[in-house]
Amino acid sequence: MSYIPLAGLSLRDIEYVVAVDDLRNFSRAAERCGVSQAGLSEQVRKLEQLLDVTLFERSRRHVAPTPEGERLITLGREVLAAARNLLEVARARCSPLDGILRLGVIPTLGPYYIPSLLPQLRHKYPQLSLQLTEGMTDIIVRQLRGGELDLALMALPAPTDTLETVPLFNEAFLGVFPSTHELAHHKTLKLQQLGRHDLLLLEDGHCLRDQALSLCTALPRPREGSSNPRLATSLEMLWYMIGAGEGFSLIPQLALQNRSNFQNLVRIRSFTEAEAQRTIGLAWRRSDPRAEVFRRLAHFLRETTPEPCTPYPSAP
Repeated sequence: MSYIPLAGLSLRDIEYVVAVDDLRNFSRAAERCGVSQAGLSEQVRKLEQLLDVTLFERSRRHVAPTPEGERLITLGREVLAAARNLLEVARARCSPLDGILRLGVIPTLGPYYIPSLLPQLRHKYPQLSLQLTEGMTDIIVRQLRGGELDLALMALPAPTDTLETVPLFNEAFLGVFPSTHELAHHKTLKLQQLGRHDLLLLEDGHCLRDQALSLCTALPRPREGSSNPRLATSLEMLWYMIGAGEGFSLIPQLALQNRSNFQNLVRIRSFTEAEAQRTIGLAWRRSDPRAEVFRRLAHFLRETTPEPCTPYPSAP
């Protein structure tokens, strides 16, 4: 086999190609990579020339990988993951929780958990610098598997067995109703009472939507001529829709803190069933050499479980 020089192959160029594939847009890919669109496009063209392959189909409204490009981009992701693993091994040998740690968090948790978590992390690990990324579960998992994130805080179970996860705490779901809603007059409720047409949900892609649907198993079929259930783009918008009297929903307990401005508009009710909760955990790649360090971090997070949540019962 003849020797193939690697001098013309750059990890940065592979990052550009992966960014274009992720975003299917050269302008947004350039913004993510911190370069001009012209510069990124030129480097992608140079890589195509080096590989003698057209990686992307391009038009004014459409960017998509070619079949050959899709196979090579998959290999490129593996190359980037191996390069990041090389750096992670070196970092783990030095000071594993010093420097930058890239943490992903789902949007139904981050705004309500991170503010109380940051001071504790800063006190425990003063040399740690967090880079926070918020995204839906499938995006966070993809970034974690691709080496773009080190850790993720998410609802368990994780949707893939390529990640190691440690459960941290259980967070109750509470029913939130407009103050005039008929179910608001019950002090406690059973989940089977939630099979109603006025259940409000988050948009598709939020794990909280799937959890709410799995708990509300008795949802009736939509009546003929009725509209589809109203969907919220975020947990905050869901809260506002309830306050406006549009319907009710299940909301995680941490998101209900400091809501006194809505106390005359809504009623919050608990459920009798133990399964009306979700488990929040810490996740990382099984191949990450810092696994033992991350397990110690998970143990610390268990010990600092936010009120009013409960530590996961099987903590080591």
